[in-house]
Formats: sequence, structure tokens, C-alpha cells
Amino acid sequence: MGRPTRLAAVLSAAALLAVAAPAGGAQAADPAPRIDLQVLVVDDGGPATEALRAELDGAGTPYTKVDLTSGNRQRMDEAFLSDTVDGRPRARFQGVVLPNENPFGADSPEMAALATYEKRFGIRQVDAYTYASPKVGLNSPQDGGGYSGPMDGRTAQVTADGATGPFGYLKKNVPFEDNDTSVNESYGYLAAPLAQQEQGAAYTSYLDAPIPGSTARGSLIGQYTHDGRSELVVTFIANQYQSQFRLVSRGIVEWLTQGVHLGASRNYFGVHADDVFASDDRWDTKRKCTPGDVDCPGNPSPDSPPIRMTAADAQYAKQWSQSHNLPLDLAYNGVGSEEYKAEHGGTYDPLLDQLRADQKSFRWINHTYTHAFLGCVQNTTVVPWKCATDLFGNVRWVSRATIGGEIGNNLNWAARQGLALDKDELVTGEHSGLKTTPQQPQDNPELAPSLAQYGVGWIASDNSREPRQRQAGAALTVPRYPMNVYYNVGKATEQTDEYNWLYTKKADGGSGICENSSTTTCLKAPLDVKTGFSSYIVPLEARIAMGHVLANDPRPHFMHQSNLSEERIGYNVLEKVLGDYSGLYAGNTPLVNLRMRDIGAEMSKRATWSAALAAGKVTAYRIGSAVTVTAPAGTQITATLPGGTVRNDNNTVFGDAYAGLRSGWAAPAAGQTRLDLTLPAGATPATRALTSATARVQPPARTGLPVPQGVGSRVPYGPGDSTRR
Repeated sequence: MGRPTRLAAVLSAAALLAVAAPAGGAQAADPAPRIDLQVLVVDDGGPATEALRAELDGAGTPYTKVDLTSGNRQRMDEAFLSDTVDGRPRARFQGVVLPNENPFGADSPEMAALATYEKRFGIRQVDAYTYASPKVGLNSPQDGGGYSGPMDGRTAQVTADGATGPFGYLKKNVPFEDNDTSVNESYGYLAAPLAQQEQGAAYTSYLDAPIPGSTARGSLIGQYTHDGRSELVVTFIANQYQSQFRLVSRGIVEWLTQGVHLGASRNYFGVHADDVFASDDRWDTKRKCTPGDVDCPGNPSPDSPPIRMTAADAQYAKQWSQSHNLPLDLAYNGVGSEEYKAEHGGTYDPLLDQLRADQKSFRWINHTYTHAFLGCVQNTTVVPWKCATDLFGNVRWVSRATIGGEIGNNLNWAARQGLALDKDELVTGEHSGLKTTPQQPQDNPELAPSLAQYGVGWIASDNSREPRQRQAGAALTVPRYPMNVYYNVGKATEQTDEYNWLYTKKADGGSGICENSSTTTCLKAPLDVKTGFSSYIVPLEARIAMGHVLANDPRPHFMHQSNLSEERIGYNVLEKVLGDYSGLYAGNTPLVNLRMRDIGAEMSKRATWSAALAAGKVTAYRIGSAVTVTAPAGTQITATLPGGTVRNDNNTVFGDAYAGLRSGWAAPAAGQTRLDLTLPAGATPATRALTSATARVQPPARTGLPVPQGVGSRVPYGPGDSTRR
């Protein structure tokens, strides 16, 4: 049987789904069936199926979960899988995810019903994690010179068939993580396809790796076609957080759905630099604190002055952004420039002059005029601080006039300097004004009216405190990831010294905070101050950021202007992320860099879409080349479809090109709740009509699989997993 050579060929797959001769004589075939755009996930609670569910959840792809561990679960039978709607046979699921090729047991009527259903409607099946064995078209590792064992630190590669098929968005290499040498983080089976397949069967490997001790390569993901059905066989296990899964998860879903499904996914990366024009206090390597903080009394040392960008730093930022195609968002405090002028006895600020000349190279965000704390009035006579109260015990709040002054004065300052920016985006100092637990469990009640007064629609929040978007008056929050490159350092040695203080035991000269924290662990030994930043901190922080990038997460990351100053250490982390990404993804899958407003809008649309799905108010199906989606009024619809798909109402091409397909958001015409689309010729997933006399398919026997240590929960990144603002 010929192998598919392009994604379109994989999607059509007509040769694999040709109509079989009826067992009991010729009968009229059913009309073209309706295929509902929903996935069936048969979940055993293991990390493999959980990972695929997380991928579907993140993209906004609807699915029905059947819990294999539940005694009263839904049984697989014809009535559950299919029915008839308006005289037309309906497949209720467009794809099936199973824990392995047969989780129901030998001679199971449930597996037989699933197999018959898949054959009838041309539905594909993913075996989330299974043995390499003849049951799935592969040699057994012990019989065919294969391998079974840990995959940690190994590198798999996309095959030629994978590159022209479902994994064409990857360059080639798929490295397996090895974050902790004491834990087997991923386990797999490497084996070659059977040299002699059963009649009519074929195995096409999409991802393989060298078999240890051999010149041969063994498959890790491949398509097994047999009995008129197609299975995607996955012979390694990973959880949803591991990069090797995140790299291939898109392709698994596209193969399963044949490139037609609700929901969409992108790889996002945005970076905010806070405190621009201001100066940031410097970490004191002798006192192990930051002068100016409430827990660090005394003045800064003369040899440790505050950190502020120079004109040369600004020039470098422009050149770096352009050469790396990554615009930076600069969150500015106007008072910093005025203070610089006053301290230097004049009216000239070279940093302002340079950034003003290059302002179109960046995006600008109001960060308030003085970076004042805008929540409750802080009582800093105690550590940690607490909210001050009046004589009656009521919390004293920073006034509306003060909040408005911070927002408005910064806008007015920018206007006087000729800086153009959008007024609807705001980052408050330390994300203040918003609730700050445990000291301030609610927003400053004076915040929302101030936001409305100045037309703020999007206000930044700290993702480590509030990962979900929410309302703040009429505005919506935009959670940001704090990068573990500290605001109070401009040099690698300073960063490493503070890192050691936070993440080493008291016995090793550290603070011991890590010994009392449930969110992180201590370093085994202090990092070398001269080399620790490049050898440990940069790879770790880049890996954490890359985890966000690969998770379809639009939230931006933030660091501070100090990290773009002096030794410019912030760029080291960013370049590591960009370099690693470039080595993994093809040119058709670029990083998406959105400004804060657009990130907030993306998160808002996702929330509305998810709510509609959860309420069962979205209906979507395909009949031949026609796709119909219905959703509540005002709900934008998200989907991923083949290139050339058009909207019927205005004959425009749907979505944007990404990862070899078209995806995005679309709203029905005004006053409508239904969106009709037409798939292009040659990209329509094939189906087959089944006569009533078609024979049932005998399923394979069930096999049990080992679950390696550590894959049932998030694999820890290390002590840097807990971020510091």
C-alpha cells in the first residue's frame, strides 16, 4: 500500500477507506454521513490520555470523556457512537482516543463496536501509549532487535513521511527531556515495522529514533492501517508538561481529526520590560538584600548605584529586536526621566532622546508616573508589610485622586515628550491596586473608577498570583509571567549571588527559604558565581519560558529595564528561547508576538468559547465538504481547517496560515449564530458508507503497560521553578 506523501493526501486517504464488499449481498449505501466535530476520549486516568485531553482543552477542541475507571461509565455501543439525524447517518465523534489499541479486553463487544464504527465512518483512532507489537504492525522489541526502557535525553526525529504528513510543522528533531537524572521521566518502545504485514495492512512511521546497539531505527509514532481502519500508534509515554509531548501533540490532533476541527493553537512569545526611564535598586551582595526594600534598612553602597538603561542600551534594544524579529513592549515611568534630568543639572536625558527617536521600534505601555503602590496604604513598620487601618479598623486605601494622578500624569508626560502609545493598556507598579494576597485580599475599590476615567481596558496582573483573566471594573486583567531574572540585578554575578541566597540551605550560606517552602526545592550546592548564570540559570529559565510557548499560552513574560542594562543579561534568556525554538520548528510555524491588548482579547474570546462549549451550546458537523458551526450570539468561533477553506457568507478564505493549515477566529454575520464553510477540493476527509451486512471487526487483545516513575504528575524543573518578582 502506498504511503501518503502530503498532508492533503493523509487527509483524503481514499485508498485506505475504500468500500468493502458486503458480506450478505449488495445493498444501497447510506447517504453521505454527518460527522460531528467532537472527539471521544476513553480515559484511563494515565498521563498519556490526560496529556491529549490537555491539548484538546488548550485549543478549545470539544470532546466527550468516558472514564474507564468509573463503574457506571458509558459503554461503547452502536447507539452511543452513532444515530440518524434528518434521515442521515450521524457519527457522533470525529476521532477516538484510547489509552492503547484495546483497553476493553480480548473479544470485547465494546472494542468490536468501536472498530465497526471507525470502519463505517472513516474515523481515526489514537493509541495514546502502547507496546510495540505485531498487534499494531511493529516487531516486539525483544523479538526484533528493538529497545524498551527510559527515553530520557534521547533525540527522536520526524521521518520523511512525518514531514510531508501530520508533523510538517517541525524541522526534524524531537528531544526528550532529562531534567532529573534520578528519575525516569519518559519510557518508550523502539521497534521496526513488521517486514511482512497482514494482508491489506501497512505501517508508516512518522517519528523514530536510533535503536541502542544497532544501526536500525525504531518507530515511536506511526500510522497503522488494517481492516479498513487507521490507528496512530504511540509507543512512548509522557505527560502534558514535557516538551517532547508538546512538540508532537499538534500533529497527533491534526492526524486524528484529519485537519478539520474546532479549536486552534499557536506558539506565543511576548516580552515586557518594566520600569523604563526609572532606576532599579541594586542587590547588595554583602548584605544579601536590596537597599530601599522594607527588609533592608540603610542606604545603598556607593559602589552599588541603582541600575538604569543608557542611550547605548536603548540602541542595542532596537537592533536586537529587529534582528530577532521580536518587538519588545516597554512599560515606562515618566518620573524616572525627570529625576535623571534633575540629578544631572539639566533638561537633557540621553535615554529619552534615543528611545523617542526609535519609538516605533517598540510598543509602549503606561506603567504609572512614579511606580507608586496603588492598593491599600502600606504599613511598612512590620515585615512583611500589612494594610494600614483607621481608628475603626477599616482598611485605608490609596485614594482615587492618587490613582488617577499616576495614570494621567504618565500619559500627559508621554504626550509632552512626543511618545505615542495606546491609552487602554496599563501596568501598575508591582501590579498594585489589584488584590495582593495575603495582605490585601481584594482590589482597591478606588481602582475600577480610575480605570474607567482614563479608558483603561486592559490591566496587567501577576500570573503567579492570578493566572486567570478577570474583570477589574470595566477592564480585563492580562496575566503576565514573571521571569526569574531579577529586577535588582544588571550583572550575571549579582543574579547568581541572589539566586544562591534564595535557593540554597542555611548550611550552604543561603537564606534557607527553600527549606521551608512547598513551592520549590533547594539547590544541591551553591552555583559558581562566575559561571552559574550561563550554565544553570539561563537554560532553566529558557526551559520554563519554552514550556509556556509550547502550551498555546498567549500570556506575556516580563522582566525589567535593569536586565537590558549593563551586561544586558535578560537577552541571554531570550536568545536561548529563540534559538531553541528555531531549531525545532519549521518556517510555517513562527512565534506569535502580540501586544498586551491583543493578548487580553485572545484570552477573553477563549473564555467565552469555553463557556459555550461547557454549556453544550456549540454544534458543529461536517457533511462532505460542508462544515457547519452554530454558537450563541456574540460568540466568536475558533477552528482549524485545510488551506483554501472559505466562508459561504462572504466567500473569503477562513483564518490565517499556521503550521500547514488555516486557523483562527470567525464571527457569524451580524444577527446570525451559524457559520457555514466549504472545504477545498482534495482536502475533504474521506468517509465510507456501511451496508447493514458489513462484518464486525475483531479487536486485538488487551495489554497492560508500565508507567515509569514521575510521569503521573508535573516533572519539576528544579529550584528555579518558583519565580520571584
